[in-house]
Amino acid sequence: MALRSVGFVGVGRMGGPMCRRLIEAGNSLTIFDKSDAAMGPLEALGAKRVGSPAEVASEAEIVLASLPTPPIVQAAALGPDGVLEGSRVKIFIDVSTTGSTYAKRVAEGLKAKNIVAVDAPVSGGVAGAEKGTLAVMVSCDDQTFATIQPVVEVIGKVFHVGQLPGQGQTMKLLNNLLSATAMAISSEAVVMGVKAGLDPRQVIDVINAGSGRNTATMDKIPRCVLNRKFDFGFAIGLLNKDVRLCMEEADAMGVPMIVGSAVRQMLQIGTASHGADADMTELIKVMEDWAGVVVESK
Repeated sequence: MALRSVGFVGVGRMGGPMCRRLIEAGNSLTIFDKSDAAMGPLEALGAKRVGSPAEVASEAEIVLASLPTPPIVQAAALGPDGVLEGSRVKIFIDVSTTGSTYAKRVAEGLKAKNIVAVDAPVSGGVAGAEKGTLAVMVSCDDQTFATIQPVVEVIGKVFHVGQLPGQGQTMKLLNNLLSATAMAISSEAVVMGVKAGLDPRQVIDVINAGSGRNTATMDKIPRCVLNRKFDFGFAIGLLNKDVRLCMEEADAMGVPMIVGSAVRQMLQIGTASHGADADMTELIKVMEDWAGVVVESK
C-alpha cells in the first residue's frame, strides 16, 4: 500500500490496535485522544500526537474516529476544535457505532465544508482490531470507497454495504442485536442446564455439536464465562446502547422487534445490576443470581 497521511481520533481499546496496524502498514499517522496514556505507545511507534480533532484534520486528508457514544462522535466531528475545522481533511471515516441518525447528522454537517463522511462501523472486538480481522461495514459512494479501500483494508475485511449515510450503521446495529441476543438466550439455556445438575462445559460442547450453536456458545461462554474471567472486552453498557439504537431505528421504520425488546430489557437489567463498565459476558450473572447457581468449569 502506498504511503498515506492518515489521522485517527480516539485511540483507546479499539482505536489503539487499529492505529498500530495502520502504522505497521507504512502510513504516516497523526492521532488525538483525551487520554495521554492511550497516545503514548502509538507515539513511540512513530505517530504524531496533536491536541484536538481539528489539528488531526489539518494534518491528514483521511481522518478516522473510534469513539464510545454518538454525542462524542458528533462533538469530535462538528464541535469546537472538531474535524470540521481542519484545513486539510477531505474524508471522515467513523468506525464507531452511532446509529444512522447521527451518521446522517454528521454527514450533513461536514458537507458544508466539502468533507465526505463515511460510516464504517466495525465488528470483531479488541481481538479483531489487534489481528486486523474486523468486519468493516462501509457506506459511501463508489468513488470515495475506491479512495479509502486501501486504508480500511488494513484493519479488517471490508464490506461496501451501501451508498447512503447511515446504511453501514444500520448493518452494524443488526449485527450487535444478534450478538446480544445470542448471549442472552445462551445464558438462560446454560444456567437452566446447571440448575438441572448438568456439567456446564458439557452443556456447551453438546450445544456446539448441534443446531443451537452460536457466537456465545462457541466463543464467549467457553472463553470468558466458564473460567469466570469475563474478559471478552466489550462493555455491557455499550452493548445496551447499541441495542437501544437498533430498537429506536426499527420503531422509526415500523419494524416490530418483539425478541429484540426482551433482549434490551435484559441488557438494561444487567447494566443496572453490574454497572455499565461490566463485560458483556457478565450478563449471565443476572440469570445466575435469579436461579441461584454459578456457571463455572475449571
